[in-house]
Amino acid sequence: MKRKLTVAIGIAGMMVSIAACGGNDDNGSSHSGADAKELTVWLTVDAQNNWPDLVKAADAAVKKAHPGIKINHEYYGWPDKNTKLDAVLATDKAPDVVEMGNTEMLGYMVKGAFAPVDAAKFTNSAAWLDGLKASVTYGGKTYGVPYYAGGRVANWRKDVFAAAGVKTPPKTYAELTAALDKVQKKEGDKFSAWYQPTRDWYAAMSFVYDAGGSIAKESGGQWKATLSSPESVKGLTAFKNVVDKYMHGDKTKDESDRYIVYGQGKSGMIFGAAWEGATSADPKNDKTGKLKNNLENFVMPGPSGKNMPVFLGGSDLAIPVKSKAQAVAAEWINAFTGPSGQKGLIAKGNLPNNKTDLATLKNDPATAVPATAAESNWFVPMAPGWGQVEKAQVLQTMLQNIGTGKKSVEAAAKEADAAIDKVINTK
Repeated sequence: MKRKLTVAIGIAGMMVSIAACGGNDDNGSSHSGADAKELTVWLTVDAQNNWPDLVKAADAAVKKAHPGIKINHEYYGWPDKNTKLDAVLATDKAPDVVEMGNTEMLGYMVKGAFAPVDAAKFTNSAAWLDGLKASVTYGGKTYGVPYYAGGRVANWRKDVFAAAGVKTPPKTYAELTAALDKVQKKEGDKFSAWYQPTRDWYAAMSFVYDAGGSIAKESGGQWKATLSSPESVKGLTAFKNVVDKYMHGDKTKDESDRYIVYGQGKSGMIFGAAWEGATSADPKNDKTGKLKNNLENFVMPGPSGKNMPVFLGGSDLAIPVKSKAQAVAAEWINAFTGPSGQKGLIAKGNLPNNKTDLATLKNDPATAVPATAAESNWFVPMAPGWGQVEKAQVLQTMLQNIGTGKKSVEAAAKEADAAIDKVINTK
């Protein structure tokens, strides 16, 4: 989905009352709420606007099992949801189910806002996509259920590459760079063969993980940054080579308006969220008048020889620890994210939360590219201080210093490691 996913970190104030909750059962509360007469579900407007039938189906399943139960729904826009959630979690009126962007989960799990759940009670949990599973796991416990995913793919202009003599999507990184070299030579330095924003850390870290590196690793309960490891430096160097050779735009920008820039017609390829290409081709963004029939997604090959690992965005569903209906909340989540729900979400253009359903999409030409790309994925370090790392924009600063030539890869990576190590273990 088209949205900005951010880590929620400003929730300390609500935790005084949360900490007062005592005595846990299987659902992490003083009572399971198995006989609850009312259930409150918070979702974003994505569900309200795009798949209300799936919400009704989950409601029906729970009402059948619990005759007479009242189910309330509230819908929020992404910019508003967390502010309202933080406020209500400090009261006794917490919702029973809440939708979270997967990168928002960590801050709440660290502070104890969500109840642990038994993953085995949720259909297909053993096959959850690795990146989504990581987003609901903290301290060895599961605090949510993956809802759906959104991956990243490469997208190119077929007309631009065909004019340079390249007519089929590259399968290897060598084929990709050879094609880009032809386009760059033909179009000149005022054109970006690959428009790759320098501060786009999601793309840069894909290079890092492809090279066998990582942002940080945990050992003995402590996290330590690893961007200056030989493997990570190799990945960062590969990213820098892309920016140096093929990116001829502003090298201080992030990816937030990439789809707009792509629509202006001065670049031949992007690597981003799967929705970006289609959005660039929207008539209100397409300044060339040519993109609608000339854009094509393909699986991004990595320098390693394998498909590039991609960051998986998406949504999770969690149960606030102060919910008085945790058992029924878990039933609703299972009904909503189970096989029929995943089928409905797939039909709306989403990726499923599990590998079993994802595998079936590879056989359909319409979904083969995003499904194949999503098989190899990574997620942020699930460390208590990761939210502070994001807030400080450590990775973006490192990448801008590398991309603009202000610092060498090695120097920028060491500086980033030092900044990360100061906060990554701090709650």
